[in-house]
Amino acid sequence: MRPMSAIAPASPAPDTIPAIPRSFREVWIVCFGHALTHWYPATFYLLLPLIGKELDLSYSQIGLVMTCQAVAGAISNIPGGMFVDTVGRKGLLMGLALFWIGLPYLMIGFTHDYMLLLLCVSLVGIGNNLWHPSAIPSLAARFPERKGFVLSLHSMAGNFGDALAPVVMGALLATLTWRQIVIWNVTPGLVMSVLILVSLGAVGFSNGDHAKKREGSFASGLREVLANRRVAIMLLSSFFRSMTQSSLLVFLPVFLAYEMHYSPFWVGMCLFMLQAAGFAAAPVAGHLSDRMGYRRIVLSSMAMTAVVLVFMAVAGRSPAFVFFIALLGFFLYATRGVMQAWLLDMTPPAMAGTSIGMLFGTFALGGSVGPLLGGILADAYGLMATFYFLAGTIVIANFFIFLIPPSPAKAAASE
Repeated sequence: MRPMSAIAPASPAPDTIPAIPRSFREVWIVCFGHALTHWYPATFYLLLPLIGKELDLSYSQIGLVMTCQAVAGAISNIPGGMFVDTVGRKGLLMGLALFWIGLPYLMIGFTHDYMLLLLCVSLVGIGNNLWHPSAIPSLAARFPERKGFVLSLHSMAGNFGDALAPVVMGALLATLTWRQIVIWNVTPGLVMSVLILVSLGAVGFSNGDHAKKREGSFASGLREVLANRRVAIMLLSSFFRSMTQSSLLVFLPVFLAYEMHYSPFWVGMCLFMLQAAGFAAAPVAGHLSDRMGYRRIVLSSMAMTAVVLVFMAVAGRSPAFVFFIALLGFFLYATRGVMQAWLLDMTPPAMAGTSIGMLFGTFALGGSVGPLLGGILADAYGLMATFYFLAGTIVIANFFIFLIPPSPAKAAASE
């Protein structure tokens, strides 16, 4: 059960952002930075089939690449969330996170060894752990009455980066090698890191004053979060949803390139459709969740995701497969911001960064298992077996959402 301090706004929690005039300017800055944190992985998903062919990797080895990245994120996300809650300085941490995400992809351009490739993608997983615990609680605290909508805008920006990167990179691959692209690609992240460091400190995201929280208070809050049954079930659902999403992003471009023989440009266009549909769905889902409740939106979106994945597996190599890609993106990505807002409503404000770190740590853990299992299934039974597997994982994720108990009294109005 959530404490009264998490519900009543009378006495602000020690890590909430000071009350200042709220403007969407900082929302757009954070959203643009979030788009770039997704730009780099989205670029890599498109390049991964080319890297796999150059290094002569099996499906399982391709899956293991993303498994290593996800394991590193799973291990470091929860400590990263705790670090954000105890240190503060969210603007600094967001700028550092963006730089840390971009640099290892630059290093990939100089490696010809599979083990070094695994090391580089693992570093990316560690860098990502600072962004979400810094950005998401900051936005939620500044717009508590529109939490679902604002966090869905943040999620939508991630979809924008995911959608734009494959199109741009697919076009560039017509004239550049994948190694040239990853070297050039570090520039946007460096520029945006500097912009975040300069801008966000001036608009109230650097809350270093709130780093003076007592260790006993933090430990008490952590015990409360760990004992929260609703949070535990939400994390289980996130684990299986992550298996679906991460495996899809690994094996959808592989299927399009290997089985349907699409060029890098058309693989990029298909990934663009997947993410553009999610881009359109996210703010709609966030707006509706603020009015209809989180549970209803999440349940319906996950159910439709499972149905579309089954249709994709049945469609096989037909043109209908491409149509279902866009439909899948609409439902799969609609709920990211909604689930984040729902989780923040379950936990005390003082533990916002930690709870988001737990969410993304669990997400990364599921992302580490999914691609590896998908690769094993693809090697044994063909790539279509992987899509049936993904439909099963999203059904399990939805089952856990259904099991989340109703929230107590005042919090019930937000669900």
